[in-house]
Amino acid sequence: MDFFGRPKTAAATEKGATKGNGTKHDDRLVPWVEKYRPKKIDDVTAQEEVVQVLRKSLETKNLPHLLFYGPPGTGKTSTILALTREMYGPEAAKTRVLELNASDERGISVVREKVKNFARSVVSRADSRYPSPPYKIVILDEADSMTMDAQAALRRIMEKYSRITRFCLVCNYVSRIIEPLASRCSKFRFKSLPREQAVARVQHVASLESVNCKEGAAEALVDCAEGDLRRAMMSLQSASRMVQNGGALDEAMVVELVGVIPSPVIEGLRACWIGTDSARIQEAVDELIYCGYPATRVLSQLHDLAMEDQQLNSLQKAKIAMSMALTDKALCDGADEKLQLLDMMMQASQIAQKA
Repeated sequence: MDFFGRPKTAAATEKGATKGNGTKHDDRLVPWVEKYRPKKIDDVTAQEEVVQVLRKSLETKNLPHLLFYGPPGTGKTSTILALTREMYGPEAAKTRVLELNASDERGISVVREKVKNFARSVVSRADSRYPSPPYKIVILDEADSMTMDAQAALRRIMEKYSRITRFCLVCNYVSRIIEPLASRCSKFRFKSLPREQAVARVQHVASLESVNCKEGAAEALVDCAEGDLRRAMMSLQSASRMVQNGGALDEAMVVELVGVIPSPVIEGLRACWIGTDSARIQEAVDELIYCGYPATRVLSQLHDLAMEDQQLNSLQKAKIAMSMALTDKALCDGADEKLQLLDMMMQASQIAQKA
């Protein structure tokens, strides 16, 4: 009954239940990367050494400052989130864990305000069902994007509040972390997942989501992702939209979806290095630009093909790689794609003709 004595409708009842229980989530709207993110440390695959050490730390409640580094999509952030969930429980983790993405919040002001205020705050009440050690955890994701001043300021905070706060730095390039900061952390290197395990994971998720994959589709997703399982999962979710009416996902659909340039196109570019026909090279580059293929992707695949070419000697491969590196730098600086590809192709043709 409402205020005026009228019976409540089913929609109003459901709305009230949703309001009382919090936001009602629809699993269909959740990205598969988040939906199938490991919830426990033991669910993390291909990082046995890291899991073993963290399991011991969880049992002894003695956790040092951590530094996770390695290629993207290997489970660094998922591992520390799973650790905090097992350590504090889902409710206590909301007040005991501060997660910041250092790519967005990387200045010294963030370290002095957000991080410092959280680090020196009082530890909240523990949940008796979980280990709940007497300290908080600050997770700085993509810490290699932090400025040098911010890293230097963080060093002092780590020392001063180490009794009640632990820090976990997550980055792709450990060389971008200053040495005084890295020396205060226990380093853990995350390696790329073996191809077999990544393919098995993609196939497992595909079966749970009722995505019909033909032979070679899962392998193509993993190969195109280049060891990044997160990228492979996102590509799988995107590809599932193409076959949701009862079709089957095949290798050709995957290649078309993820933007990989077809092998015949790359091999055609390599064939242009034979001879000094500049008109042929210009025609091939014009066709690439017309098809909309990104120049950086062209460079990447052409580089891999050139390094495996048996017709080129080591010196020729080194010179071609140097030319491609200069072209890639120019593209990063905003140079014109067509002119840079044309210049690189001309140089590679000349290098390939010299014995």
